[in-house]
Amino acid sequence: MSDDWTSQNEGEATWSAYDVVGHLIHGEKTDWLPRTKIILRQGGSTRFVPFDRFAQFENSKGKSLDQLLSEFKTLRKSNIADLKSLNIEDKDLELTGIHPEFGKVTLRQLLATWVTHDLGHIVQVSRVMAKLYKTEAGPWVKYLKVLNQ
Repeated sequence: MSDDWTSQNEGEATWSAYDVVGHLIHGEKTDWLPRTKIILRQGGSTRFVPFDRFAQFENSKGKSLDQLLSEFKTLRKSNIADLKSLNIEDKDLELTGIHPEFGKVTLRQLLATWVTHDLGHIVQVSRVMAKLYKTEAGPWVKYLKVLNQ
């Protein structure tokens, strides 16, 4: 896909598809699995390191979208294998860690948020890319909810 297609956003302080992939990479490296391991290995009194939600703007500099997608694929595949190797049981899902903003959170909540977070960004990327067709859709915009959000 062209940079024109993947670098568009919805305006000031919004993210493009390129930005989202960089953000997902940073999460793979520093958020979901590291926090899972903190909960499982260190117990409920351990505070998570704050997550930099904007690190991708620096970390992605000079990289193409293809490079970012390849990196994400490698990291996600490794993290899923690592997650499976933890052999998490139902009782483990109630173990806790300390989130810097929310306080005590469970492993169940963390893992559910990981999935939901990814789905939210899929919706975001779809919406941003769909809006590139708003003018071209003409009168059908009336029926295309994604173009009116």
